[in-house]
Amino acid sequence: MIGDSAPHRPPRLRDITAIALPMVVSQASETVMLFVDRLFLSRLGKLYIAASWSAGLTTFTVMSLFLGIIGYVNAVVAQNDGAGRPRACARSVAQALRLALVGWPILILMIPLVRLFFQGMGHLPDQVDLEMTYFSILIYGSILGLTRTALAGFFIGLGRTRVVMAANIAGMVMNVPANWILIFGKFGLPAMGIAGAAYGTLIGTAAINMILAAVYFSKKYRRDYQTHREWRFDKKLAKVMVEFGSPAGVETFLNVAAFNFFVQLMHSYGPDTAAAVTIAFNYDMVAFIPMLGLGFAATTLSGRYVGARNIAGAERSTWLTLRVGGVYASVMMALFVFAARPLVNVFAAGLEGGGESVAPLARTILRLAAIYTLADATQLIFAGALRGAGDTKYVMRISVALHWGFAVIAWFAIKRFAVPPVTMWVIFIGFVITLGAAMYLRYRIGPWRGMSLVEDKEPGDDSELVSPGVGYEDRDSLC
Repeated sequence: MIGDSAPHRPPRLRDITAIALPMVVSQASETVMLFVDRLFLSRLGKLYIAASWSAGLTTFTVMSLFLGIIGYVNAVVAQNDGAGRPRACARSVAQALRLALVGWPILILMIPLVRLFFQGMGHLPDQVDLEMTYFSILIYGSILGLTRTALAGFFIGLGRTRVVMAANIAGMVMNVPANWILIFGKFGLPAMGIAGAAYGTLIGTAAINMILAAVYFSKKYRRDYQTHREWRFDKKLAKVMVEFGSPAGVETFLNVAAFNFFVQLMHSYGPDTAAAVTIAFNYDMVAFIPMLGLGFAATTLSGRYVGARNIAGAERSTWLTLRVGGVYASVMMALFVFAARPLVNVFAAGLEGGGESVAPLARTILRLAAIYTLADATQLIFAGALRGAGDTKYVMRISVALHWGFAVIAWFAIKRFAVPPVTMWVIFIGFVITLGAAMYLRYRIGPWRGMSLVEDKEPGDDSELVSPGVGYEDRDSLC
């Protein structure tokens, strides 16, 4: 864990790993939950595994706007912690939890629209029924995901990522057996199939929430951050959360929506391609989700050093984080290339006919996925560092433009020109590489070094928090 003086000295590799490693383990536990979920469902048939991926991704798409806004509490807490304002850290969480309560009923209203979406993408009726079962259960329980994001953001922003790691591991320990029991009907319970997978996910998320809340209200955090007292509505702080979290939220929503659109287009090739793509993306998650943890770490470290006005430290921390990401990405690239056959067979063996109609395509696109793995690490870490510094609007614009440019190309390629699945996958690889290059260039030449989410503290005050002065003309109105 990084000590209080860390933002004022050069970062070290062990500082990076102290934050990043628990986040990677945390995200790895998330990967295990999703991986096992789909592994169990593959034993029920290719429609089940395809429906779980399609509906799960759509659930995240629908939630992503609020998850992005609420998750920006990470950067706000990090900068206030770096600036020495502990009570503002706790008050940030209170605003994030309010946003969760606002978002929950809005998400539930999306259920009928999502059925129309699946039908409009040309999915088989049986797959649509499975997708809607999975999606509806997860959306009704989405409040758990929103509150979890707010609480986890507090600890990530402080660099106390071991708390999040422990909670996520506990959630995994609850989720995996719950899925097995509920999907297949063990210990006298009825077999619930894909509905059991959704309920198992909610059980694991509830366990994570309970652990995070218990630590948040523990004696240490009540004493140091006044977590039991800082619940009031703070208009200034809420405005900062919405103003600077909204670009992150809108970016997340539009990006995931574009990616989801691409996935649904791939599913329109038919059940065999849908199952092959699901298998490949299931292993892609093994690479991507832990690297997402490195992105969170980059946001935290960048926010802490920028909050302390140690720009050189912010830059060094980002490059050190990228070094860690490069090592992990290289390992995953080797696995995808040299172990594609046994990896695919883990899923294909449980499908109809031993997966003979699915496995060859799955192996091909999994090997090709190795090409973009390092680019994924690059874009996640540089984008995370830019968000931590407050450069959210550029990250949103370039990321959204590239995602939706790719989505349009995918639609024309599949629906107009009927390109084969492997060709479409190669186009997808080119998109990821372009995104990584764009984030790298922005980090090297962008204006993030002059940004801040905090202003100079008045004597005896730890509560004032305003938005960056870049392009902001009415700063005095918040004082």
